[in-house]
Amino acid sequence: MTENTQITPYELIGKEAAIRSLVGRFYFFMDTLPEASGIRAMHAADLSDAHDKLFKFLSGWLGGPDLFIQEYGHPRLRQRHFPFAIDTSARDQWMLCMNKALNEIAMDANFRENLSQALQQLATHMINQDE
Repeated sequence: MTENTQITPYELIGKEAAIRSLVGRFYFFMDTLPEASGIRAMHAADLSDAHDKLFKFLSGWLGGPDLFIQEYGHPRLRQRHFPFAIDTSARDQWMLCMNKALNEIAMDANFRENLSQALQQLATHMINQDE
């Protein structure tokens, strides 16, 4: 009998250490790039809470431990982000930071592109303001 094991995106990216690195670089770019000032202004001065929540969300979203759900319940991302005015510019700023962070994590180029596209779809889903 053969065992059917499927490798998750969580494993492909490098598990917890890689996700922590990704999130750290994402918030570094958000905090330092002038082009990301719009989304930076939506966050508290101290980014540690946002950092922790994004790490926990990505862990489960990528097929690893469901840390966010264990602590906060279902992500309900759109509902949780509704208090913030998110338009295409905010989405694009978020993706700028995320893509820069993704480029710093060692991974297969096809996997990086697929992950970026999936995150783009997720970020587009957060838009709650008309242009």
